[in-house]
Amino acid sequence: MSVPAAPIPFAGSELPGRSRHVCAFFRSDDEQYRVLLPFIKDGFACGDKAVHVVNPARRADHVRRLDAAGIDSTAAQRTGQLELRSNADTYLRDGRFDQDRMLEAFEQLASGTAKGGFPLSRIVCQMDWATESRSHLAALVEFESRVNDVWSRHDDAVICVYDLAKFAGVTVLDMVRTHPLVIIGGILQQNPFFVPPEEFLREHREYREGRD
Repeated sequence: MSVPAAPIPFAGSELPGRSRHVCAFFRSDDEQYRVLLPFIKDGFACGDKAVHVVNPARRADHVRRLDAAGIDSTAAQRTGQLELRSNADTYLRDGRFDQDRMLEAFEQLASGTAKGGFPLSRIVCQMDWATESRSHLAALVEFESRVNDVWSRHDDAVICVYDLAKFAGVTVLDMVRTHPLVIIGGILQQNPFFVPPEEFLREHREYREGRD
């Protein structure tokens, strides 16, 4: 097994060397960017790849905030260090959410397989696309657990951004249980409520079958 990467300073703490799959809860855009921008800016300084999966309606604001933080987003996109993607197009290709397709897509984005020669990827995903449908939410809960198997094999940092105003309490609890790290109140913490994928998926599917 390879040696874990060096920790990354983030949100008042450090991301460990592996399993850097983070659930980040925010109450406003300003809070979100106050926490994320130092981490994003540090990634550019370290030569890491930045993949930002954002709501297309908020793309212009996202770019504005990057530029205001001193990040030349135009130049970074030109060199390939910054990749901006639509969250709807990324997760809902053909209008549906396919877990297996997304697992493959993230495996291709991972630093061990991605092209470009960057040491690792810092991936930030805005998850508000999932609120459009109950079926999206149910599938997303399983996916967030399953994708831990991908990120446990790579050094990449993956931040899943959840707006607390848009997600119901039961979904928030499920997201807490599917991420080994969590940001609450702007502080990164090891998550004592994290449930390993095999155990979580068994419980989750038994619960769904019971409801049906």
